[in-house]
Amino acid sequence: MNLFSKRKDLRAQNFLLKLVNNHCQGRAALLDDVRTDSRVNLTLVVWIVPIENGQLQFKQAFTAVTKEFSCTGAAVVLDRQRGLDQAILGFFFEGEMVFLRAQAKHLNPMGGGFFQLGFQVLELVSTGDYPELASIGLQ
Repeated sequence: MNLFSKRKDLRAQNFLLKLVNNHCQGRAALLDDVRTDSRVNLTLVVWIVPIENGQLQFKQAFTAVTKEFSCTGAAVVLDRQRGLDQAILGFFFEGEMVFLRAQAKHLNPMGGGFFQLGFQVLELVSTGDYPELASIGLQ
């Protein structure tokens, strides 16, 4: 290898460093951030049931993955743009499904056809409130 040639692996490492620095939660916290809660990056499968006019729309239900959580909400990654107002978020936790009613707050493009949808959690939902949720299972 020529002593003065650029190493390809260093250029690749430089790119990865730039990519991480520009998307890193810790770095974003150093900038002026309007968020009131800190975020935790965590990827989990979530079942999403849209709510329209107070009714669960099971035919429009889908799964997604989470991107991050705060104590008041979560962001999910979608494979296409979806207009949601409210939804039930279902998580498999400690051997059972747990459901939360949430309000959609923002929808932002991520590139490559993916979108980030931010939800503010409103309340824990019992399957007594929506009996049809009892048949949902993610494992």
